[in-house]
Amino acid sequence: MSGGQGGVPYGGTPQRPAEHPASSTSVMPPVGQAGAQPGYGGQTPPPPPSTPPAAGSGFSTPTTYTKGQPTPPRGTRTTGAGGPGQAPAPARRPGPAGPAAGRTRKARLRVVKADPWSVMKVSFLLSLAIGVIVIVAAAVLWMTLDGLGVFDSLTSTFKDITGSDSAGAFNLMDYIGFGKVMLFTTLIAVVDVVLMTALCTLAAFIYNSAAGFTGGIELTLAEED
Repeated sequence: MSGGQGGVPYGGTPQRPAEHPASSTSVMPPVGQAGAQPGYGGQTPPPPPSTPPAAGSGFSTPTTYTKGQPTPPRGTRTTGAGGPGQAPAPARRPGPAGPAAGRTRKARLRVVKADPWSVMKVSFLLSLAIGVIVIVAAAVLWMTLDGLGVFDSLTSTFKDITGSDSAGAFNLMDYIGFGKVMLFTTLIAVVDVVLMTALCTLAAFIYNSAAGFTGGIELTLAEED
């Protein structure tokens, strides 16, 4: 029986109130069991973010790309990817193949102008060389014929035809002697030098005028590797 007031039992000794367990009053899961039971509202809280593995831990480091950087094709190994702040080395792309061995390259060019001054110098030197060659050839030829006795045979033949053996008879060597042959050959060489130089220079002027209308002579040049 309790005969006191305020919840004090009979006899005057107070009693401790009954304690309720935390699970009956708390809506949060117990400490150490987060993830085993759903949280507030029946939803499971997201797991904490995992830290990136350290270098040499046996896991590959994820490759990061900056904005606008092209990604390499599938199956390409990228090297040099360090931490998150370093960009990976770009993959090498195969370059253009070089020219095949034994290939012939051709180029089409046009001669649109010939310098008259250079044409005149070249033509003068060429005509001078030709003139010297003609003079030397004439001298060698005359000496060869004279050594073979051709001129003596011709002189005796003319004497037999005319039938005169006097001192005033016809003498072939008066017309085809060495001095007269060389003089005549030298005159021909000089005329050849002057005419060839003038004609080549005039031809350069004519060609330049014609190339202005037709575009010039087209040449095809070939080069073998």
